Amino acid sequence: MNRRDLFRLSSALGLTAALPGIGNAGNQATAPAPLHPPATGSIPVAFLLSEDAVVIDFAGPWEVFSNVSVPGRPDAPVFQLYTVAATKEPIKASGGMTIVPSYTYDTAPQPKVIVIPAQSDRSEATLAWIRQAAQGADLTMSVCTGAFLLARTGLLAGKAATTHHGAYKELAMKYPDITVKRGARFVEAGNVASAGGLSSGIDLALRVVERYFGRTVASNTATTLEYQGQGWLDPNANQAYARVRSASGQPLCPVCDMEVDKRTAPSSTYRGKTYYFCVDDHRKLFDTKPAVFLAGA
Repeated sequence: MNRRDLFRLSSALGLTAALPGIGNAGNQATAPAPLHPPATGSIPVAFLLSEDAVVIDFAGPWEVFSNVSVPGRPDAPVFQLYTVAATKEPIKASGGMTIVPSYTYDTAPQPKVIVIPAQSDRSEATLAWIRQAAQGADLTMSVCTGAFLLARTGLLAGKAATTHHGAYKELAMKYPDITVKRGARFVEAGNVASAGGLSSGIDLALRVVERYFGRTVASNTATTLEYQGQGWLDPNANQAYARVRSASGQPLCPVCDMEVDKRTAPSSTYRGKTYYFCVDDHRKLFDTKPAVFLAGA
């Protein structure tokens, strides 16, 4: 899913629960284990970037980690933050922001936390770096449709995850071995975690701080940021996006439930009825298994 698709999806309000592999967010059976910071030194955090990286997906967590203060801990900063990319050539992020990566895959230090925002790169080199770096990391986390890149590595296989609310169905269709959680602000599954759309990455980052240093440190970080969101305290806080959306005049894309203009939208006919799509990729995905997308509609 590219950045253009992502922002076209952002107006969707919710998706049906009928698709196999998609469930309502619920309390996790067991709380994830605390993460253990080193006795001394900073915790290295790698932000994986490529073209079209969505700024809030990585900038939100970046600000969280860069504002952590731990009383009595002599080392500063608490988290050592850096960007990683295939090359050190400038990257165009969302909105035209230009970023020069700190390291390449060959030169990046071993991270303890990996942050994967929504972005366009799906190359084998990128997948290989994630797999290798994740072996020595405490946590690998995706934000928004960065979940698709994380899923492609195989690290989410057999686990639960979430993504942007407009991409629940697509993630479940492309990766049927993942249980996609609707309405989850974030999902933790062992040494991987995934956040919902965009600003959800802030909450997952605060949750990571809590797992390392406790709730008081995480709460103080939120206060420093003047962040009033409470989603980091409740992984099920995105329930507004778990509701079924009803049409309000315009047809809805059966893949993401986004309103579309049928005069210009791609279309497909199934069992005598015409369906309209926000992008042609969603039409193609629908055509693979239309009955699955329409179950419960």
